[in-house]
Amino acid sequence: MYTTLIDYEALLAGHEEPGWLIFDARYDLADKNAGKEAYQKGHIPGAIYVDLHDDLSRPPSTNKGRHPLPTVDVMNELFSELGIHATSQIVIYDNVFGAFAARLWWMLRHMRHENVAVLDGGWQAWVDAGGSINTNNEKRSKSEFNNSAIQKDLIDIEDVQKVSLLIDSREPIRYSGESEPIDNAAGHIPGAQNRFWKANIKENGCFKEKELLKQEFEELLANTPAEESVFYCGSGVTACHNLLAAVHAGLEQPKLYAGSWSEWSSTPNKPIATGA
Repeated sequence: MYTTLIDYEALLAGHEEPGWLIFDARYDLADKNAGKEAYQKGHIPGAIYVDLHDDLSRPPSTNKGRHPLPTVDVMNELFSELGIHATSQIVIYDNVFGAFAARLWWMLRHMRHENVAVLDGGWQAWVDAGGSINTNNEKRSKSEFNNSAIQKDLIDIEDVQKVSLLIDSREPIRYSGESEPIDNAAGHIPGAQNRFWKANIKENGCFKEKELLKQEFEELLANTPAEESVFYCGSGVTACHNLLAAVHAGLEQPKLYAGSWSEWSSTPNKPIATGA
């Protein structure tokens, strides 16, 4: 059972096993069709394409961020469409080191499905290792997925300023307010610290070793238990990369503020901080 990361060798050995499902989550924030087009040009054999906008942010939703989290009923509907069963081993990959794949990883865990892992190094790791590629448009085979959600792993906008430790997962120049290429306002939620999600990976795009990740997160969390900390980003996507890294390091899973900066900064009268 793989519950955080899976490497190329393990995926190669198991991807044809009954009950294994592979999902391609490639996406480009600047070109919403790029991921689907990349999938059509070539993907891991058997992989089914999932779209950040059309699938993982499908309405109706729970918040007003740019990529809002779907409701429990919608997630059950989606996972049924994707053919996910209680015993399915899920593997997800993308082409940006897990930034988008981690969103689906978190959603499945939120809906109490634990057998889900992100391919370490993503699409590029598969290609570089000589993994086979095909262009078949894999069909979704319907199942009956009907789980309840874990409530304690998610907070909404009204509780953000009540938490013990709030961590912004965006790059430092967006956190500080020096640059904001996407949302209408620049800066961060007052009191939030910063851990850029790319701090979790090495130069080759694979995650850092568990021991190093654990050390870094423990320094970040200080005296706050991991499960009481809250992570956010621009739209509730790359924050999941930090959650994945923390769990992979052996810590309890932190909470997610799914609305993130896009919701906070567009809500009237919400305070905004700038600087480091």
